[in-house]
Amino acid sequence: MPRPVPPVAKKVPVTIEQLGRTRVDEYQWMKDDNWQAVLRAPSLIKQDVKEHLNEENAYREAMMASTEQLQKEMFEEMKGRIKEDDASVPSADGPWEYYTRYNAGDQHPLYCRRPRGRTDGEEILLDANKLAEGKAYSEVGDTEASPDHSLFGYSEDAQGSEVYKIYVKDLATGQVLPDVIESATGDFTFSPDSQWIFWTNRNDNGRPDKIFRRPAKGGETTLVYEEEDEGMFLGLGRTSDDAFLLVTIANQETSESRLIPGNDPTSTPVVVEPRVEARLYSMDHWGDRWVIRTNADDAIDFKIVEAPTDAPAKANWKDLVPHTPGRYIEGFSLTKDFVARQERADANTRIVIRDRTGSEHEIRVDEPAYSLSLAGASEFDTTVIRYTYNSMSTPTSVYDYDQKSRERVLRKVQEVPSGHNPADYIVERLNAPASDGELVPVSILRHKDTPVDGSAPVLLYGYGSYGMSMPAGFSTNRLSLVDRGFIYAIAHIRGGADKGWNWFLNARRFTKKNTFTDFIAAADHLIEKNYARAGNIVAEGRSAGGLLMGAVTNMRPELWAGIIGGVPFVDLINTMSDTSLPLTPPEWPEWGNPIEDAAAYDYMWSYSPYDQISAKPYPAVLATGGLSDPRVTYWEPQKWVARLRDHTTSTNPVLLKINMEAGHFASSGRFDYLKDIALDYAFAIWAVNKGWEKDFA
Repeated sequence: MPRPVPPVAKKVPVTIEQLGRTRVDEYQWMKDDNWQAVLRAPSLIKQDVKEHLNEENAYREAMMASTEQLQKEMFEEMKGRIKEDDASVPSADGPWEYYTRYNAGDQHPLYCRRPRGRTDGEEILLDANKLAEGKAYSEVGDTEASPDHSLFGYSEDAQGSEVYKIYVKDLATGQVLPDVIESATGDFTFSPDSQWIFWTNRNDNGRPDKIFRRPAKGGETTLVYEEEDEGMFLGLGRTSDDAFLLVTIANQETSESRLIPGNDPTSTPVVVEPRVEARLYSMDHWGDRWVIRTNADDAIDFKIVEAPTDAPAKANWKDLVPHTPGRYIEGFSLTKDFVARQERADANTRIVIRDRTGSEHEIRVDEPAYSLSLAGASEFDTTVIRYTYNSMSTPTSVYDYDQKSRERVLRKVQEVPSGHNPADYIVERLNAPASDGELVPVSILRHKDTPVDGSAPVLLYGYGSYGMSMPAGFSTNRLSLVDRGFIYAIAHIRGGADKGWNWFLNARRFTKKNTFTDFIAAADHLIEKNYARAGNIVAEGRSAGGLLMGAVTNMRPELWAGIIGGVPFVDLINTMSDTSLPLTPPEWPEWGNPIEDAAAYDYMWSYSPYDQISAKPYPAVLATGGLSDPRVTYWEPQKWVARLRDHTTSTNPVLLKINMEAGHFASSGRFDYLKDIALDYAFAIWAVNKGWEKDFA
């Protein structure tokens, strides 16, 4: 059968002058000037854009028609690995235990509670399936019971646009109160006396800009705090001991906290320590003092300090856990007599327990690659914390750990209904030499029968931004590739904090290219060690990981059989120059400000995936996006695909999937989301086999 003809996007060249530089964008028309309204009502998108997106979706479906059965098979496999009537381990809080569970066949969870220590008396606080009825998209954000357990709050995003409504349910009557909170970011908290609810507002441009308060059951709204710096994010919560409410203001490198006494929740927030550029701190209250995680005083990998309750400013900070280079303190959790902290080194984690006398002991695992995650405690006056453990071959185990007796109780092991034997898989860790001598950890999962002779296809995943570490954890979905002979690898590249905060600092702004060269070094090392061969690797990354995909595709197109760019942030200069977009000012610390800084413009231009496309033999590409995505707007993958297709000198297909009813996080619902994964993995198999050559011979 004849090969489908791809859509040809019209070109409307627009010349942009900026800092004495000139660039021409022939696809700027794809951006809808009314994009804020489109986020809330996708049907408002302009007609020519909608028609082009529909043509792109139809073309992708026609090109990949031969994979439809494979997609269905992998979807059923993935679904079969999910325990359909699953439930979380209950978390005790006062007289109740709170948990989520699923009924068989349900897409969404039920949020429940039952009397503490019992298995009967369940109350369903929220059935998210009923909430989602009649909606193309529905995702529950934050949920919280009031401290007196009389109210239950929850937030819902009904478009995928991350514009939430917050609802409060009276648990005595079972009624959802009529005073719904609109245009919120989704996070909220009740005051310690349960009389007030606080939340973060989302303005018309999608930015968090204000903290509001009102009576918990409804009433007059009061402005608590307004942040005038558009480059900062806002958040709020209660301290572990319920002594204070905290307002947090932060971007990737600077933060500030403001306190509201729990016994005076209507008072004005008071600054703890004024923000200073490149200084971060986060805090919690430990009954009689503050405990603070910070990078102050050149503590690059962070330290933990303490301060008096009534004098928490930096002048009174005293080291509790001093800074140790190479030991990155990721976070901590407080209970009445213990501080539990999570540390990271060489892309693995450990948990350390410290009591009030300063005595410490640790929880650690001796495996080459794994994920150990501190979940903390659901109440303050306890000795028990919760943590989870898994590896790339081992399903997740949930443990309750008594910090005093050092006894641990296994509460749950992730069930894989279709069957899973960890012994059938091999987990390995390589260290790939980067161009400057740094060693980039690479975590590997393969079936024991998959040879290491260069014959197996490889999927190499990467992210590498914002200091986000990529855990070498368990995913049942990956098994659909690995069981088909793929080797699955994660590159723990700079830009993340996998090897400490310096691992992040050495790949941002004017060192950002380290992220891309590290990923390429990982691929080259896999080839050198005979795990892979050039042209038989599929690279995958999402969001800022999509920028990574765009950059390495331009830099080394011959390495890849295919590229999966999920909601890819690829139009770097245009996006970081558009201050109307919600994430632009907060992202300048990561990438640079091309509006005011010529050096930043030039450096960003030198690797910007969209701007650096040129005539070369690009691999097969699958780009995905969501029409109501506020983080990476739909026109970024749309423009990227159009320009790639116009410049590639190969016959490899360049495909686009835009979800017309979802946003940044693809489909809602635990099963619908699997269809998106099945498409990605079917594309990976199709790409390494050059399926289009067989389909359209």
